[in-house]
Amino acid sequence: MRKIAICGCGGSGKSALARQLSDRLALPVTHLDMVYYDEQWNPLSQDEFAAVQRRLVSEDRWILDGNYAGTMPIRLADADVVIFLDIHPLVCLWGILQRRRHHRGSDELSRHLRGNLNWGFVKYILGYRKTMRPKVRTLLEEHATGDVIVLTSRRAARRYVETVSVRPETS
Repeated sequence: MRKIAICGCGGSGKSALARQLSDRLALPVTHLDMVYYDEQWNPLSQDEFAAVQRRLVSEDRWILDGNYAGTMPIRLADADVVIFLDIHPLVCLWGILQRRRHHRGSDELSRHLRGNLNWGFVKYILGYRKTMRPKVRTLLEEHATGDVIVLTSRRAARRYVETVSVRPETS
């Protein structure tokens, strides 16, 4: 596993899983929310965002976490492994509340993990299984060239991480 794409609903644990896998596999992580949004939560244009992702996937080793269905084929086509966190929306909401409480720092990662919580985002999370999950599954079927792993609980994600062989950092 040298190229890992992680997708799933907001609050599903994508960033935490990415960091855990990075620690075990010594792979660099890019949280796509940190690429897509600036400090005031203004998004990149779709063309710029796609160009950044094409550059990222051209690297030999990476973990990319984020949904972004419009550019997901870029990541799926190049990933050795795709992990879809298909977590219940209420668990995702709880995860968002927990991370907002824990990540109060002013650094960029804390800002990303706190997120921009508003009613629209809450509705997106609550409706994810009905609206986005079918789109993500279709994208996985059409574009994923590597192994696809679907994890449906935080416990399953923890167990998965434990099965991943620890690799020494390579140059």
